[in-house]
Amino acid sequence: MKLSVILVSYDMAREIPRTLQGLARDYQQGAQDLEYEVILVDNGSPEPLDPQSWAHLDVPVRLLGIRDAHPSPAQAINIALKEATGDIICLMIDGAHILTPGVFRMAFACFNAYENPVVATRYFWLGPGAQNETINTGYDKAAEDALLQSVDWPTDGYRLFEIGSPLRSGPENINWLNRMFESNCLFMKRSLFVAQGGADERFDFPGGGFINLDIFNRAVDAPDVSAAQLIGEGCFHQLHGGTTTNVSTEKRDESLAKYRKQYEEIRGHGDVITKKTFLYMGHLPNDASKIHRKARQ
Repeated sequence: MKLSVILVSYDMAREIPRTLQGLARDYQQGAQDLEYEVILVDNGSPEPLDPQSWAHLDVPVRLLGIRDAHPSPAQAINIALKEATGDIICLMIDGAHILTPGVFRMAFACFNAYENPVVATRYFWLGPGAQNETINTGYDKAAEDALLQSVDWPTDGYRLFEIGSPLRSGPENINWLNRMFESNCLFMKRSLFVAQGGADERFDFPGGGFINLDIFNRAVDAPDVSAAQLIGEGCFHQLHGGTTTNVSTEKRDESLAKYRKQYEEIRGHGDVITKKTFLYMGHLPNDASKIHRKARQ
């Protein structure tokens, strides 16, 4: 089965080379002989991405540049979906994420184990906590660069767990079995995504609003789908000035209220948490990946 990774970027010249390093053949386990492509969509960046910045990486990139792009990534996703040649789609709406090295291997294990899976990778922040909070206490791009250097990334990609924090939803103690409501590294059959019409372009806020949640929910709730969450693998968010991820909590909450209202108008309800029962696939690669211990600390 061929894999097509759809990666959307806006003004991420610093972050994209690291994201692509996380997708490279010499980083992802079992990728040396994997048939795959990375469709990188530069969605109207003020300064276009420079392919020379990742020329040293062994990663099969096709760069699509969209000028006069819509501020929502929906159109960019659908353009990339039409270009994709893989049987499986891996969707990364926010291109500023770094994967741990077993994501491809574990995702394909799900496709081998289940007939029609949708596979979700858990979301982590780089840094000591939610970036909406840490940016107010000195966390910046220089601090993030130093953190990555401190664990000698990318030599051992699982050391990302030492310098990252899992996304929380509410006050519950975090663990690998917590129900997910979105993923920035989501795998599904291309035929499923096409049948659902790809990304709904009515989600037209800059950054897409709740488009990521919408794609996630529609995919896992589709008939005959096995919903799977990966354990011991993660998708780590780099600081880049995101519309909700790298602003104050007050601005984030204002935006989320608008996003929820739009979601309700489009879908006719406000329930953004799927009730689907999930299956689990994975391992715990090192001590730092035992995120329940971090929660107690």
